[in-house]
Amino acid sequence: MTQLRLSQGAAATRILGIGSTQPEHVVTNDDLSKVMDTNDQWIRDRVGIAERRFGGPEDTVVSMAVDAGSKAIAASGLTPSDVDTVIVANCTSTVPIPNAAAQVAELVGVKAAGGFDLNAACAGFCYALASASDMVRAGSAKRVLVIGSEKLTDVVDPADRSTAIIFADGAGAAVVGPSDEPGIGPVAWGTAGELVDLIAMPDRRYISQEGQSVFRWATTRIAPIALRALELAGMQPSDVDVLIPHQANLRIVESIAKKLRQKGAREDMVVADDIVTSGNTSSASIPMAMDHMRAAGRVHSGDVALLIGFGAGLSYAGQVVLCP
Repeated sequence: MTQLRLSQGAAATRILGIGSTQPEHVVTNDDLSKVMDTNDQWIRDRVGIAERRFGGPEDTVVSMAVDAGSKAIAASGLTPSDVDTVIVANCTSTVPIPNAAAQVAELVGVKAAGGFDLNAACAGFCYALASASDMVRAGSAKRVLVIGSEKLTDVVDPADRSTAIIFADGAGAAVVGPSDEPGIGPVAWGTAGELVDLIAMPDRRYISQEGQSVFRWATTRIAPIALRALELAGMQPSDVDVLIPHQANLRIVESIAKKLRQKGAREDMVVADDIVTSGNTSSASIPMAMDHMRAAGRVHSGDVALLIGFGAGLSYAGQVVLCP
């Protein structure tokens, strides 16, 4: 009997390069206090944000993804022709079709690419990274450009201080390719579907969220998922050099770090705090934080990084990676 032939992929994968971009327009807490009932101290106390970036008409999910993706390819030492697949994680595209990935691939110069969008909200980058890694290992792709790009200001009510003080715009990207040694660990992912209404778009225009309920869920449920990702990768909390959680809220980030240290993570573990100057950029926050930390010299090539994304869905995903 004739049997189907299966493709053969790489034994392991790693991140080959990263890149990010943000709009130029900086919005401070004092700026927001001029248009709503809030102030700098109130915002810092609750979410830890000092400023964020808001895009203009020229800044779109596609344009920011192109910029971040191009930088990631350049950082990897490759050319667009070396990439054959593009995944764009996002939850803020203004239209369902055409998808962002096909547009990004063409504009970046990745011709005839496999391309698709992925929506796991703030966990989107980790979902996309896991998918890309599995595709390379299975032989479905050789090198994948993974991008998280969001223009949240398109879907946030500018007068709603529960969301307008938090969300912002930006994009982060990574190139995933083959490796002789594992550089991307197995993913620990899932959903808390019974809580889908905590973050939603009930009017199909603006995001709404029950902030306190989301905070309680994130501060109790996410650290165990991070520990599960470490277990799957055969590592201990003490092995982690860098913790990069989704930049949702500085208090949530600090809570996750504290719980991991209680389980054995080192005191000198570097913890991403990009939320302070970038706000919450959903699927863009993890790769953007990693790129900013690399540029600032806070992380180095070969560092063991624990990524953990979480958000609407309520979806979550985490994996251990080696920094490029």
